[in-house]
Amino acid sequence: MSHKFQLLPAILLAFGLSAHAAQLSTDARAAVPRDVRQLIVIDYREMQNSDTAMQLRDRVMPPNLKEFDDALRKSGLNDNHDVDQLAFALFHPASGGTDDVTTLGIAQGNFPTDDILARFKKNHVKPALVRANKIYPMGKTGMMLCFVDDSTMIFGGMDAIRASLDARDGYAQSLLSNSTLMGAMQSVDSSALWSILDSTGTQNMMKQILGEAGSVTDYDSVKKRLQVSWYGMDFTHGITFDLTLVTGDNFTAATISTLLNAAVVYKKTTGDATEKTALADTGITSSGGQLKIHFGASDDDFATLLKSQLFQSMVR
Repeated sequence: MSHKFQLLPAILLAFGLSAHAAQLSTDARAAVPRDVRQLIVIDYREMQNSDTAMQLRDRVMPPNLKEFDDALRKSGLNDNHDVDQLAFALFHPASGGTDDVTTLGIAQGNFPTDDILARFKKNHVKPALVRANKIYPMGKTGMMLCFVDDSTMIFGGMDAIRASLDARDGYAQSLLSNSTLMGAMQSVDSSALWSILDSTGTQNMMKQILGEAGSVTDYDSVKKRLQVSWYGMDFTHGITFDLTLVTGDNFTAATISTLLNAAVVYKKTTGDATEKTALADTGITSSGGQLKIHFGASDDDFATLLKSQLFQSMVR
């Protein structure tokens, strides 16, 4: 049987950064709707200090996140100096279907809000209003922004902005009321880059990791038991990646661990030298109803991996 093993799927959504904690403030957390599928947080200020991180960013940033990055620059902010942390929340819009997901951007930093608002006024840019909140267009990108306080800005489509403001203003529940994801956040938010995923997001991620193996009977029988997951990345010495999945029982964790280890063994027999080295640096363990995946590589080894067929197939 052919298995397409996809290593480190989470970096598809990662920008790349150096080793500083990227924590969200309480105000920023309150602006995230409760039923978020995935939250990704990065240390934006420090990302340019790592050559490895920048190579990763250039190769794997998805087009939709590139649009957010471009829109941020066109908002009047100096992204290299004003923005400290950048987060993306993927959640279900209230008016959408069960498979619809919208993205909200959140930027934290020391923003020159008076200067930016004065520039909007000078250019005759009129805000839309949601209650007392003023929402401005981000140039011609089609996105909008709103300063919820002097150090927190939200941006994205109008539906995402409204959902965020409803949560922040108490008209809808926010992430602060989601005990499962808040617990996951406490386990990982000291990382330079981190992400938390709900049960659906975790199932989708594991499907991506397993590739064709994700359709086998064993996985279908346990995937609904995946409760939550989180991962962190660090670039202090090369790259390290740690992913934890919570299944709630040892059997599910052991079953998925077996599937992953089988995929690794298969790829080790068919991959080239670079791929075999990467897989040798990947550890998969399970205990206490949790599955853990660890990957580490030096800067040089990871730079080579970025050019490999394994990595290219992973990011398609």
